[in-house]
Amino acid sequence: MLLFAVVLFGLAGCNRTGGLVEISNANLSLGFERQTGKLVSFVDKTKGVEMIDSAAVKGYPWRLAGEENFTQDAGYTVSFKKKNPECLNIVWKYAGENPVEVSMDVTLEKSRPMSHWRASFKGLEPVKCESVIYPVISGVKAYENADLILPSWLGNLRHDPAEDATEEKPKVYKYRFPGSSAQLMALYDRESQKHGLYMAGQDTTSLAKYMVFSLTPSHAACSAQILIPDGRKVNTFDPGFDIVIGSFDGDWLSAAKIYREWAVQTKFCRESRFRNGESPEWLPKTAFWIWNRGRSSNVLTEAEDVQARLGLPVNAYWHWWHGCSYDDGFPDYVPPREGAESFTKAVDHAHKQGIHSLVYMNSYQWGDATESFKTTGAEKYVARKENGGTYRHVYQIFSGKGLTPMCMGTQFWRDKYASLCDIVVNQYHVDGVYMDQACNGMPCYDPNHGHPVGGGSTWRDGFGMLTDQIRGTFKDRKDVMLGGEGSAEDWIPILDDFLTLQASQERYGGVGKTEPIPLFVAIYHDYAMVYGSYSSLVYPPYDELWTKEFRPANAETLLPEEFNMQFRMEQARSFTWGMQPTLANYHSFLFDKRKAEMEFLVNLVKTRYNALPYLLYGELIDFPQMRTKEVTIPISKISIYAGRKGDVMTRFEKKVPTLYSAAWRSKEGNVGVAVSNISDEAAEVAFTVDAARYGLPKAGAINLIKADKKMTIGQYVDQYQVVYTIAPRSNVVIELAK
Repeated sequence: MLLFAVVLFGLAGCNRTGGLVEISNANLSLGFERQTGKLVSFVDKTKGVEMIDSAAVKGYPWRLAGEENFTQDAGYTVSFKKKNPECLNIVWKYAGENPVEVSMDVTLEKSRPMSHWRASFKGLEPVKCESVIYPVISGVKAYENADLILPSWLGNLRHDPAEDATEEKPKVYKYRFPGSSAQLMALYDRESQKHGLYMAGQDTTSLAKYMVFSLTPSHAACSAQILIPDGRKVNTFDPGFDIVIGSFDGDWLSAAKIYREWAVQTKFCRESRFRNGESPEWLPKTAFWIWNRGRSSNVLTEAEDVQARLGLPVNAYWHWWHGCSYDDGFPDYVPPREGAESFTKAVDHAHKQGIHSLVYMNSYQWGDATESFKTTGAEKYVARKENGGTYRHVYQIFSGKGLTPMCMGTQFWRDKYASLCDIVVNQYHVDGVYMDQACNGMPCYDPNHGHPVGGGSTWRDGFGMLTDQIRGTFKDRKDVMLGGEGSAEDWIPILDDFLTLQASQERYGGVGKTEPIPLFVAIYHDYAMVYGSYSSLVYPPYDELWTKEFRPANAETLLPEEFNMQFRMEQARSFTWGMQPTLANYHSFLFDKRKAEMEFLVNLVKTRYNALPYLLYGELIDFPQMRTKEVTIPISKISIYAGRKGDVMTRFEKKVPTLYSAAWRSKEGNVGVAVSNISDEAAEVAFTVDAARYGLPKAGAINLIKADKKMTIGQYVDQYQVVYTIAPRSNVVIELAK
């Protein structure tokens, strides 16, 4: 028998129309079903748009996950109370053997159609709850031309995200935190760009969680799932942070700007190493990274060559320096494969040329076939799933040997890794460690590790303790950096530079409905340095320590010329997105064999270096509306560091613009519009200067920043049409100066 006891009290200031309890202001109105507390109405009052189809709402605005002997829709009472003019409290109380109580505050923002949801939970222990899910927003009406913002490191935009979904089988997009770029997902119509659905977390404690969008052809739903520390044993749980649900106008950049307003006030930004000048002085001065592999002759010698050609600071991001086979021999990195004496001598020589080395060491993987894994007792300290299994994965397809993630919450692993960093920095004199797979996190359920099981902030807290311990081993050296793979807000206070690869996404992911976007850059560019790209002009190398029989004959030979424009596209994205330029597998012969591409790259690097107030220290602002041709180009999908058995490349085609552009605001308040022309023809750059929109005075100078100089080319007054002809295969920054 279903039992409902409905309690209504304290509703002064709430509207109660029909079967709804509403909270409303000039921007937003939310309607909850009186008998159940279900959210059945979400009205953007600035547009007069109802965003929810009440008939499609499937459940309550919260759920419990992993629970036992608990039925959500039976044996409860629901009550509503107005806590202040903008805040409604809803409480669900269950009677009987499982006295669960859920209290949820829903608060409206005063200035825009946004709502903040915060929940607390009691009586969880009897039902063995593992995680809580709130808010659950369901029945959202579908968008005709939908784009979904995905916080996958630098960022992605998924076009038509409900494609291939059915009403019975939704398409689900689920992202884990900490480890994704920002606690932000949003859905909108790319044509109308009106009343999109915005969802963002506001957690600065790095609790393990997931953010989820689920779509069918007719509706969408979103939710956040927070893992409970020591779940199944905890009776009360208060995550202690808001989830923001709202309506917004615009595109992905508009959503990023909403999120940024909150983010810049958090410790992510207050404790930024880059912003606070705690990173090595040489790091922001880096004009160009080469991402080479192997012995010093293939890395540091090539870095010297390209630095001499550029006349600007070049540094080396260095894989395969280590004595073990890549992707199965970790963490047996030392001694270097060429020998400690040769390695250190080469590093010291590079220092005399002003070249710094960032060496690869995976931040948590241990090869479980190594002798060291067995002799050290490492198995006791691996990260474990709830069923007791590990997160083991075979990356190295040639040997078939696996890597097993260690638990970042254990002192055993932190001691092991920090000791390796001590050796490479203090004995081998390198200038930094690249901590592969850094911006990640996985729940560990081993009860013997001394941390909360499952949920909590164990992974990020452990990583922070690890970086503190590492830096303690070279505390007298202020010129050593720690970099990491990916880009995630939780790591901004502890890493110096972030390797972000989406600028070359097609090279490793192929062509599909997912488009890379600089989401992380739009939020955090002036707080976090970013570099990296798979962009290359040659086939990938092959580790000399891998199985010889699978070594491809074309390793590090030239890619076909038809992929040259793909190379330019990748570099153009990196330039306009404000990243430190990076080339994978540089060789001096490229200046002869791929002369036009290398001239384009040199032009790009030098132009960026003359525009650092924008492309290093600036804030990404609204993109200018710029006319551009589109062309269809060949795309190569090919791994950068590991050949494959059989064919190593898949060919696609993709329609791309010939002009890439982005607008940046400097700390001084000037605006720089970065433009890259990847075509073999000159192109017209045209956009309107809206002084008020850009926060500029009504009149000012128009300057041109190029690879070799900066010059004034005119004046703007209020709203002014800028027209400029950009040369083929070149890059400029058009500056609007006060």
